[in-house]
Amino acid sequence: MDFVFSVALLTVTTAVACALPGALLVVRRQSMLAEAMSHTVLPGIVVAMIAVGSINSPWLLIGAAAAGMLVVVGAEYLEGTGLLAGDSPQGVIYPALFSIGVILISTRFAGVQVSERTVLTGDVNLAAFLHLHVAGVDVGPVHLWVMIALIAVNALFLTLCWKELTLATFDPALAQAFGFRPRLLHYLLMLDVSVTVTAAFATAGSLLVVALMVVPPAVARLLSDRLPVMVALSVAVAVVGSLVGFWVAYRFDLATASGLATFYGLCFVVVWSVTCAMNRRRATRPRAVG
Repeated sequence: MDFVFSVALLTVTTAVACALPGALLVVRRQSMLAEAMSHTVLPGIVVAMIAVGSINSPWLLIGAAAAGMLVVVGAEYLEGTGLLAGDSPQGVIYPALFSIGVILISTRFAGVQVSERTVLTGDVNLAAFLHLHVAGVDVGPVHLWVMIALIAVNALFLTLCWKELTLATFDPALAQAFGFRPRLLHYLLMLDVSVTVTAAFATAGSLLVVALMVVPPAVARLLSDRLPVMVALSVAVAVVGSLVGFWVAYRFDLATASGLATFYGLCFVVVWSVTCAMNRRRATRPRAVG
């Protein structure tokens, strides 16, 4: 598989995998959780690395996902005390955990191929170097297949729990009355987000994954208020944005993460500006009388 093509494909699959659960986060007004989880993944990876003594152990993924859930449970506990509200509990927890992860990397793993820059923005180009071979045949980057599997898992989760998730999102009391257990659905969604952030960490880092998970659904939310349409538009924006952002980065020899984040940001600004202009035009349009 051609290297440039494999990097582009890895970029697209990562963006789509992040956009699927991101759509529900945006609708539920929990976008801050994506940022909190993406930062708490780091200490989970480092602590697991210290415990097992290997950078390639699957326990690193488990530790990272567990750390992501820790910020959810911890934030809900602090909010439940009544002393903090809104996003404040997350703002208290994740900076401290992320700082601990950076300190551990700088002190315990100075000689390992992990840097603070890679932690922040990831490196899809480096991730594409590790290829999977089946029966002696090169089938592409390992992370590409991880992202494809993650897309399948996220799509299956949304498909199987669509009715329950939709009802629990817009009317938790009615969902409870129908016996859907909205709290359990909330934690299942948070687990899905945590696993997604963890799997995308190598390619997107702790900062870009936030853009991939939040910006496409935010753009889609400006275009439609119907959840099924919004999810479809989120995927479309993720695909187009990742391809254009990657092409710009490749064409002008820029960092891939910077190209993606910049294009997504510009896309949001353009759609938001057009939406605001259309809303003002509707508001000032004279109404027919009679």
